[in-house]
Amino acid sequence: MGKKLRLHFAIIASKTARRLMRMLGFRATFLPGKIAKRICPDCMDLIAKPETIIAVTGTNGKTTVSNLFNDVLNTAGHRVLNNKYGSNTDGGILSILLDGVTLFGRSRYKLAVFEIDERSARKIFPYLRPQYVVITNLFRDSIMRNAHPDYIAGLLTEYIPPDAKIITNADDLIASGVAPGNERAYFGIERMETDVIDCVNLVSDIRVCPKCSGELVYEYRRYHHIGKAKCRDCGFATPDYDYYAKNVDVPNRTMTAGDQTGECEFPLISDSIFNIYNILTVIAALREIGLPFEEIRDGFRDVKITESRYAVDSEGALTIVRQMSKDKNALANSRAFDYIAGLPGDKELILMMSCLFDTKHWSENITWLYDCDFEFLNRDNITRIVAAGPRAKDYRLRLLMAGVPEERIRVSEDELAAPRELELTDGETLCICHGWDSDKLSCQVRDEAKRLKREGTGK
Repeated sequence: MGKKLRLHFAIIASKTARRLMRMLGFRATFLPGKIAKRICPDCMDLIAKPETIIAVTGTNGKTTVSNLFNDVLNTAGHRVLNNKYGSNTDGGILSILLDGVTLFGRSRYKLAVFEIDERSARKIFPYLRPQYVVITNLFRDSIMRNAHPDYIAGLLTEYIPPDAKIITNADDLIASGVAPGNERAYFGIERMETDVIDCVNLVSDIRVCPKCSGELVYEYRRYHHIGKAKCRDCGFATPDYDYYAKNVDVPNRTMTAGDQTGECEFPLISDSIFNIYNILTVIAALREIGLPFEEIRDGFRDVKITESRYAVDSEGALTIVRQMSKDKNALANSRAFDYIAGLPGDKELILMMSCLFDTKHWSENITWLYDCDFEFLNRDNITRIVAAGPRAKDYRLRLLMAGVPEERIRVSEDELAAPRELELTDGETLCICHGWDSDKLSCQVRDEAKRLKREGTGK
């Protein structure tokens, strides 16, 4: 059977599988691609693709950045093929590509934005062949999955196509060094009032010059290894910005973004430094494909951070924040803890970051807890912390090691029972830190806290 005929059968089979799965209430994010690959193993290489493909990868923020891309482009009137609701591995990407073609194999889209799992680089990039690869950042992630950021940087360097343009974070000395032979554009945030010189985190993934192993000297540091640095010995330094953010005004929720052609004021859709970087990432990439600043700004007007990542609710005078804190990822949790600790007023916390899927199938590696800055939670304005879920006792031990007074800590292995351990005081904030797959459970915990507040049955 010829390749074209196998591809045609693969397209028909995948579309049939997708339609059947949708009728049964499934999202069909992975299986249609898997079926197509069985019929035509080189399907991803052969299938017609959009004229312009932006691939988004990196340790943290790729889902948020990809969603922002799609929301801004859709608001601005652009039609985009994307995996916003699907898998970011090879099966998921292939499923979306198949959905984006006609029965005769012609692409129905001119533009695509795909979130790509960085570990799947070798299975995707040589066949997808994106014109642009956006790298948000590179940090240590789950030891079981990602080993070390240098390993991930090596994978990306090896498999990103040599003709793809890299759009990456200049403030990240690991991400900025990926695929050094490729054409590239850098983005970064100019010095902020909150920047420091010395690392306040337990982990900094780059401690010496990556070129000569000499001493790195930071002009300023934002968090972990993110900042502006220079090697004292060989002159290696943070790259100059092609796209920059400055005048970040968190109280008034604005910032200025610019490049060599000019500047524009943008709304801040979040006061988290993580999300300020995410906004700038989208601006830089959209400028690269030719969108004017004003069109990008207008596209941001009605855009919000996905509620599964961050959501604010209330019950009477009690504010409730749900913060997605990626399980087994020390960096993501450190940023979440730092952000929560900086919220105004007194706070109570529920820590339930365990991954529901993982805990059913293997014994979770908990070394990440000791790379994570639980010390940020040792603040007088954090009045009570409930360690919840299957790792509740591990969280409790780590909190004690961080110096959190024992009388402020409660343990509840049943997440839904955790709100009963709280005071739920008027004027305070309840923060629920949940794992990547427990958004639904976090909503149930929130609703239980609201019920207890209404009935006046808190601790």
